[in-house]
Amino acid sequence: MTKEYNDRIEELEHMSRYPENIYYRGNLNLLKKRKVSIVGSRKPLSYTNKTTFKLANELAKRDIIIVSGAALGVDAISHKAASPNNTIAVMANGLDIKYPAVNSKLISSIENEGLVLSMYQDTQKPRNYTFVQRNELVVALGEILIVTQADLNSGTLSSINYALKMGKEVYTIPHQIDDSLGTQKLLEKNLIKPIYNLENFVNNFGKIKKSEDEKLSSFLNTFPSYQDALRLYKDKIFQLELEGKIVIENGLVKPI
Repeated sequence: MTKEYNDRIEELEHMSRYPENIYYRGNLNLLKKRKVSIVGSRKPLSYTNKTTFKLANELAKRDIIIVSGAALGVDAISHKAASPNNTIAVMANGLDIKYPAVNSKLISSIENEGLVLSMYQDTQKPRNYTFVQRNELVVALGEILIVTQADLNSGTLSSINYALKMGKEVYTIPHQIDDSLGTQKLLEKNLIKPIYNLENFVNNFGKIKKSEDEKLSSFLNTFPSYQDALRLYKDKIFQLELEGKIVIENGLVKPI
């Protein structure tokens, strides 16, 4: 069900004009987290696919929310790599419309587990101008913008222009000399920055956030005392004992 969001969103103050309305479906808590915007070509190269997925996935592991526009290509890859519960999709239409239709399943999963935003009320269909306005909102939400591929005269270049006007850093990935000419030209002018080492880049956003299960697994591999294990993971320890996944020997917990 679509709801209207009435509080101010600090990041949107960077837009040329604050939106008259913001509609949403999903988890508003994602707005409180650190966010990075990722956009790019609707027809990305296989190299772009792979690198975009890796970037979004590694950032999400560091508890960074990925913001994109739910379009074909780079947008969809970014949302999927982040996982639905760690992404914000910004739509160019009313939220009762799943556009593009080929991404309807993805959009629905983000509605249920993540967050979907729009400046347009239900039933409003996408138009050329709504895509441009959507792009500005996507850029405003992220602390930086990553454009993994953009050709000359690509609509994605409008996102870069918005980011530069907002004073945000824009990053891209290196391409072969005849590929992604839109970003290549901007690199030549030193308007945007290249990501040469993906690991170093994502590590600037912190360490990987382990899930509770991963934390418990790491803890058990230290052969903790039964008393410490119960103090930190009482219910889990009882469950693992019943399932026969741990044993208690000489007062220590040992995984099987």
